[in-house]
Amino acid sequence: MATFAGFVFDMDGVLTDTESLWDEVRRGLAEEAGRPWPKDATTAMMGMSTPEWSTYLVEAVGLAGPPERAAAEVIDAMAARYQQHLPTLPGAVPAVRRIAGLMPIGLASSSPRRLIDTVLDELGIDELFAATVSTEEVGRGKPAPDGYLRACELMGADPARCAAVEDSSNGLRAAHAAGMTVIAVPHPWHEPAEDALALAAAVLESLDELDAALLGRLAGARLI
Repeated sequence: MATFAGFVFDMDGVLTDTESLWDEVRRGLAEEAGRPWPKDATTAMMGMSTPEWSTYLVEAVGLAGPPERAAAEVIDAMAARYQQHLPTLPGAVPAVRRIAGLMPIGLASSSPRRLIDTVLDELGIDELFAATVSTEEVGRGKPAPDGYLRACELMGADPARCAAVEDSSNGLRAAHAAGMTVIAVPHPWHEPAEDALALAAAVLESLDELDAALLGRLAGARLI
């Protein structure tokens, strides 16, 4: 059976059900500051790196600067939420363990390093990853491919021979721009745009469907 050289997971919205938490925390800061929430703010910030979304909060939403202060307030609030309860999506941990048994796995997340390490440790899967990358550690956040390219580089794998799983429009675009085979697991809280979803080689209802048989079919199709 054909196979991939590596596999890269997104985190928020794929492993953890936290996209809505990010939105609640950011909206809460805007409300406290008496700033209206721009219509496209939620979508715009999905996938942005920490410097990018914190700058957006200051420049587009109108929070008091500097961006570093906005970032610290949001990340502190998210860490506090995680301590209370870390919502994990169904099938997430088994899927990570299943794919790690087949090939090297990595993670490319828009979350800051502090939260990535917290989540993977809490879920007991940190040692399964050959590479983890926060987009704050690369030049650009999603939809740019930088995070995915760096994860593949750290795994020593050609992106064209790797696959990735994503839930958001910007995430799907990022993995596709990196030249990877893209698998979508849309989240009902925020469905990806049709043009982004069209980039996926497979669309799953849950991570329970992510297995060796699926990856074999996708890898075989990629080699044709």
